[in-house]
Amino acid sequence: MTGRFDGRVAFVTGGSRGIGKSIVQGFAEEGAKVAIIDVNEEALSETTNEFKEKGFEVYQKVADVVDAQQVKMAMKEVVDTFGSIDILVNNAGVIRDNMLFKMTDSDWDTVMGVHLKGSFNAAREAQKYMVENKYGRIINISSTSALGNRGQANYATAKAGLQGFTKTLAIELGRYGITVNAVAPGFIETEMTKQTAARIGISFEDLIKASVSNIPVGRSGKPEDIANAVAFYADEKSSFVNGQIIYVAGGPKD
Repeated sequence: MTGRFDGRVAFVTGGSRGIGKSIVQGFAEEGAKVAIIDVNEEALSETTNEFKEKGFEVYQKVADVVDAQQVKMAMKEVVDTFGSIDILVNNAGVIRDNMLFKMTDSDWDTVMGVHLKGSFNAAREAQKYMVENKYGRIINISSTSALGNRGQANYATAKAGLQGFTKTLAIELGRYGITVNAVAPGFIETEMTKQTAARIGISFEDLIKASVSNIPVGRSGKPEDIANAVAFYADEKSSFVNGQIIYVAGGPKD
């Protein structure tokens, strides 16, 4: 049975845990060769070994998206190894939550660096290969926090910025057979949301319960829910979907 991503190469930043790992797995299960970069060496090694045991073709490298040179080197190695980069998912992310009056310069700069500069570095590099091939799919991971969220002035700003970045690249790159879209997750059970629970001083179970009470479909999100939306954008058949943000949150978002 052929998969819809047979012969495609997917490059996912921050792909060793949570949403990123689920996205990588989704592509690999449908036939793609996958490349993961991450700063978490231990998680990256574990995930790569796990995927290779399943028979997936995986490239992995410890690299920081904020460093343009590291991103450039990784992408060149992927193209040398697998022949192309067809799909880029800008998933790498961090949180440094705090109320504005407590937020430090470092809290702000770190979040802006990973989400915005990191996505810029990766997209700028990947588009060179995509333009040459006259084909590409760039998918940015935003968040419902882009609409505003207490204690996340840095994160909300970065995610809103990613949405503007998405729409602009869609306009610039569309003529080359490249679409650029974004997925904005709502509450998803990941390590990052566990950190949020710890920050506000409640158990993860209580955070899930409180979140679910406000979600129309009556359940919390799982990483696979995001991977599914990413796969829709990445599909060759989705070539007329460009510059869009889809909120995967169990209900409508404005």
